[in-house]
Amino acid sequence: MKTVLLHGLGQTAQDWKDVVCQLSTSNVECPELFSSMENEISYSRILANLERQYSDATEPLYICGLSLGALLALDFTIRHGDKVTSLVLIGAQYKVPTLLIDFQNILFRCMPAKSFDNIGLSKSDTIKLSHSMRSLDFTSQLSKITCPVTVLCGEKDSANLNASKKLNELLPQATLQIVSGAGHEINKDAPEAISSIINDL
Repeated sequence: MKTVLLHGLGQTAQDWKDVVCQLSTSNVECPELFSSMENEISYSRILANLERQYSDATEPLYICGLSLGALLALDFTIRHGDKVTSLVLIGAQYKVPTLLIDFQNILFRCMPAKSFDNIGLSKSDTIKLSHSMRSLDFTSQLSKITCPVTVLCGEKDSANLNASKKLNELLPQATLQIVSGAGHEINKDAPEAISSIINDL
């Protein structure tokens, strides 16, 4: 089984390092979601890259995604459920809240360009990617997900807590874990919570 860790917007693969070092398996990949993007960046192009990378996988995939990575994990599993043996969805939305995206983009526009230097995307590309996610809604397709799912959310992640609880209700094979003291980026705030779930497989 291969474990695939998908980072969020504003992160890079390096943000999984504290999780990876606590895993009992070495068969782990942390794709850089933005590194192969040329010209126009969009959610659909990132998903297409993931599909090219993993849709022909011969071993079962355990996919763990945070935020943007959780959306991609959901989408990939809906499309290629036969490839995925288990999911961990962190700070996940299954229907992107348009108002939240628009507010986030307003904040991005107010931030200096140098604030984006360490995330692998320019300021303008970050705004484009965020905007391309506005219409995502997997509500009607969640029934296609049949593998076990762990829904993980930080206690302080108020923007995603309700959606995590609702997602847990919509997926009968899901379990919900609220991580005490953690915010949105659980891979940084409480990496042991993620590694413990993966190691228990």
